[in-house]
Amino acid sequence: MIFRVLVALLTIACLSYAAGRCNAQEPLAIGADFEGASVRNVEIDQQARSVSFMPGGDPERGWPCWWYFRIDGVGLDEEITLRLRGSSAAVENQKPLAASWAMPSQATYSTDGESWLHTSQGMRQGKWMVYKVKPNASSLYVAWGPPYTPQTAQKMVREIGNRSAHATATELCRSRAGRAVPMLHVREGLRESKERFGVWVQARQHAWESGSSWVAHGFAEWIISDDPPAAWLRQHADIFVIPIMDVDNTATGNGGKNALPHDHNRDWSPEPHWNETMAAQRMVTDLIAEDRMDVFLDLHNPAPGDPSFFYILPRELIDEPMIGLRDRFIDLAYANISQIKPMIPMSRNPKVTGASYHPLWRQISANWVSMNGNADTVSLCLETIWNSPNSTATGYRAVGASLAATVHEYLFERTEQQRR
Repeated sequence: MIFRVLVALLTIACLSYAAGRCNAQEPLAIGADFEGASVRNVEIDQQARSVSFMPGGDPERGWPCWWYFRIDGVGLDEEITLRLRGSSAAVENQKPLAASWAMPSQATYSTDGESWLHTSQGMRQGKWMVYKVKPNASSLYVAWGPPYTPQTAQKMVREIGNRSAHATATELCRSRAGRAVPMLHVREGLRESKERFGVWVQARQHAWESGSSWVAHGFAEWIISDDPPAAWLRQHADIFVIPIMDVDNTATGNGGKNALPHDHNRDWSPEPHWNETMAAQRMVTDLIAEDRMDVFLDLHNPAPGDPSFFYILPRELIDEPMIGLRDRFIDLAYANISQIKPMIPMSRNPKVTGASYHPLWRQISANWVSMNGNADTVSLCLETIWNSPNSTATGYRAVGASLAATVHEYLFERTEQQRR
């Protein structure tokens, strides 16, 4: 009897010890040794299973609001707490950037670095934004928004180039740091260049605005699709898509906006500083010289509380027919983007970028193209909302597809009007 009791107690003790071993938590660890990663001031509370941090990035290379890193050592079915505070680094006004730029309502995470999901709604607690995430994986990536790195851009243009006989994967140029700047060129058929519309789509002149690259991605996917309007557009236009302009800051995890001496979007001057701007400006100038710079679209993400909207020049700075054509394009785009399900908030009211907007307002890309383009050039900056439940890779790509459909609809209308 005593022997049986001892055996039972020993068995219970062994099972308890084994259970404890199984439930023992691995220490959490942070990884940021990959393209696009950015984080600093990391503190890990192993007992609370939380990670406190702020965005990384060199403030001289743009606003420090982008963050992206990996967490290892997560237990099965374990919930991890992310505690984010705004960067303490001084920016151009010698004060820290407002924390709201770094604090999406929902953070983004992935267990494979490919498919990106939203966390639950973050909770603001004083200077902190707190997110909870249960990845059901031993490792996860967390980020401000769905990352889109130069490697992603290279993969996109290469795969679309392989998938479509009408798409060519190429490079706009090499960056100042020697990185490739991927570009997609799409055209179908034997129509001569002089008979084709010119369509230029570029994204990510500000490196932290990752959603804009996903919009460009969706645009590219639509134009090589089997949709008859997409085929018409390919047959009647030369289409150029650059998913990342500021590849260096995107690769190194810097914000890019207001980088020194100025960012890419304020570099459209007679003597550009950035190689990407120089190359894009040269190609756009060639399209203007051929009288076929028809649609120029510069893709961005806006302020935390803004819906999607277009930036435009004041009417007094441009003439007809540019004004009427621009307004028609905006109406078509609003109608198409507003139909996206689930909804992407879109404002019908554009915002103006003129002399009061920024000292270098003439060197902003969409403004420069409007002021130097053809009489019928439509040149616009689309800011796509990033702080919405539908601000996901899927949502952004839907905006890109709707924008491409708008380009078709607008140019098809122009063709029909010219025939009358």
